[in-house]
Amino acid sequence: MRIVAIIQARMGSTRLPGKVLKDLGGETVLARVIARVRRASEIDEVVIATTRQPDDDRIVDECRRLAVRVYRGETSDVLDRYYHAAEEVRAEAIVRITSDCPLIEPEITDATVRAFLERRPDYASNVLERTYPRGLDTEIMTRDALTRSWRQAKEPYQREHVTPYIYQNADQFSLHSVKGETDYSGHRWTLDEPEDMVFLRAVYERLEGDRSFSWRDVLALLDREPGLIEVNRHVSQKALHEG
Repeated sequence: MRIVAIIQARMGSTRLPGKVLKDLGGETVLARVIARVRRASEIDEVVIATTRQPDDDRIVDECRRLAVRVYRGETSDVLDRYYHAAEEVRAEAIVRITSDCPLIEPEITDATVRAFLERRPDYASNVLERTYPRGLDTEIMTRDALTRSWRQAKEPYQREHVTPYIYQNADQFSLHSVKGETDYSGHRWTLDEPEDMVFLRAVYERLEGDRSFSWRDVLALLDREPGLIEVNRHVSQKALHEG
């Protein structure tokens, strides 16, 4: 089975414009995400799905530098972007990753993909019942599930967030939840606000000596320096309907 990770990325973030190309320890946030996803052994290819907006030419330039394939599509209809990107690269299963997760963990991504391959659902993810820190989100779906969602999803938030139509319609799709043994869901390791950037830069500054640091290394760091957790604890995640 050809498994392709599609990472959605654009410059037009409403809360932190241009965040995917901001510097994070000498590399862009996007470069960090791509490098970590490429370390996942179950992924056959990584593709960036961006928009046709002129501002996103910079993302295309960065992808050329990083030698990663790019698909350009709709701005708001991210589900359409994923569908056509998957078609273009002949993906049989699609892993959805977002470009605001520069601590995305290869071990957890691989575990999610392996659970999908073992259970053979339409959709598997570690976000149905959260036990991992926010920012390690991995979703995987069959090509058929993505296609059916693309054809049937009507609500704007379902088109923008790609997968809600699937997991909101458990009568139409088989779902599998991937959970860890310990609940770390209270941790926030994603990038939406300036405070998130402060937190992520602190992590990279302290751990970049080991370029292959894992999520367990981050947990150990936070045990040593619990004050880092407070940097962005107050940042709230937008609800699906907020876009």
